[in-house]
Amino acid sequence: QADSMAEVGNGTLTTHVLNTATGLPAAGLVVRLAQLQEPGPQWTELAQRHTDVDGRCKPLLAPGQAKSGTYKLHFETAEYWQGLGHASFYPFVEVVFIITNPAQKLHIPLLISPYSYTTYRGS
Repeated sequence: QADSMAEVGNGTLTTHVLNTATGLPAAGLVVRLAQLQEPGPQWTELAQRHTDVDGRCKPLLAPGQAKSGTYKLHFETAEYWQGLGHASFYPFVEVVFIITNPAQKLHIPLLISPYSYTTYRGS
């Protein structure tokens, strides 16, 4: 079954952000995607998005764009919390991950509160 899904270069990268203090999606939060240039430590920005009312944004990597390598998602959390009148202990959150199979669909959610964050590899 997995083989039928694995059309070369068909992978995408998506995220969503949830405010766990309210249980609501985090809207209007800036997300940037960058790729590490081997051997590093230079990062090249590939995309910038704003989350919508559902805490989601268009895929950060469109089908055919994904390549094997090290990437990071940068979430502008301080700006988001300031907009809600909160201070944020974390000025931003960076999630670094490795793409080994460019044909995979990757979903990397972020759950945030002013004093914590959690991320995981979603589906």
